[in-house]
Amino acid sequence: MVKVEFLGPIGVKHMELDVKNLGQLKDILSQNDEISKWLKLCAVALNDEIINDINTELKSGDRICILPPVCGG
Repeated sequence: MVKVEFLGPIGVKHMELDVKNLGQLKDILSQNDEISKWLKLCAVALNDEIINDINTELKSGDRICILPPVCGG
């Protein structure tokens, strides 16, 4: 199981999902209307490191954070 956390204004509780790679995770998250609108805007961190490769393999115990863009002042 992979733990998925949604930070900032996304406002969705964390999930635990059985997925093999980021592509599969994206497919699952895209089915949720509340989450799908954020996916194109957000960065993704795997165990606290930003990743970009949709084919990145995931293993049980990994932590994914969906990071929305932020505005600073």
